[in-house]
Amino acid sequence: MNNLTFDSRKPMDFIAIGRLCIDLNANEINRPMEEVTTFTKYVGGSPANIAIGLSRLGMKTGFIGRVADDQMGRFIVNYLKQNQIDTSQVIVDRSGSVTGLTFTEIKSPTDCSILMYRENTADLRLEPNDVKEETIQNAKAILITGTALAKSPSREAVFLALDYANRHGVVTFFDLDYRPYTWTSAEETAIYYKLAAEKCDVLIGTREEFDRMEHFDRNDRHDDAVTARRWFDCRARIVLIKHGKNGSVAYTNDGQCYTGRVFPAKVVKTFGAGDSYAAALIYGLMQGWDIAKAMEYGAAAAAIVISSHSCSEAMPTVEQIERYIQQCRSGEGVR
Repeated sequence: MNNLTFDSRKPMDFIAIGRLCIDLNANEINRPMEEVTTFTKYVGGSPANIAIGLSRLGMKTGFIGRVADDQMGRFIVNYLKQNQIDTSQVIVDRSGSVTGLTFTEIKSPTDCSILMYRENTADLRLEPNDVKEETIQNAKAILITGTALAKSPSREAVFLALDYANRHGVVTFFDLDYRPYTWTSAEETAIYYKLAAEKCDVLIGTREEFDRMEHFDRNDRHDDAVTARRWFDCRARIVLIKHGKNGSVAYTNDGQCYTGRVFPAKVVKTFGAGDSYAAALIYGLMQGWDIAKAMEYGAAAAAIVISSHSCSEAMPTVEQIERYIQQCRSGEGVR
């Protein structure tokens, strides 16, 4: 059991809102971007990856967002449909916007970086009128991420979705997902992150992301417990803070604290871990599992994805996660 309640009468399990983009992952690894000549194309964007992950785990999933009126936009919509994600609320933006691109550099398993092109992207053209109250009302849970807050009118659309969710008893997840692109200052980031976090039930992010959100707060020691208490004074019921290879820690508003471990992995690249972790964690929480078990599944899913070249394509099924956990427990090692 956990401290979240999901309305079983609602027909849609989960809806993600925000960024739909293209990941172009370097095929030549162990070399800098300047020397890479070929890339493989995948659907990307944190909320897209999480939605795909939850669909792979068997959840009835939908998406609210905008894609460009181009070949890449059509590729994204088709891929979502192939993964049984409801795209009825994915709008084709015809204003001349483009699809966001993320190039990935894999110098080594521990030295990875991304190069993002975020100018005039379709996902940030999402408007409040695109968010239908009935769509939100019919979902058990929604997810927002920080990148959708970076610019208007997308940020207003997100706040409207949160208002609808709060009004209709929909559980709200906020994956902080900070990206420096399109933000103008640390102050702007902190202000809009704070306004969104105050409306959300579950907050998920790295220690560094929480530090950015708490830019105006006094938490010089970067204390996780202080962070959790700060958001429990608002709406949050679970605050989960990730510490990379050192695992994660989750706090609940009833005073509990859970520490999550990491699983061994044959690391190809480090990105994608957070999205796969979030998908499996949310799945577990929506199944009513205790938080420790949900965190374990999240950590196993992250290990699987960082062992693969892709992010969205590598999102695991329940069976794959359970098999991975069992292999690690039995000492068979990583796959």
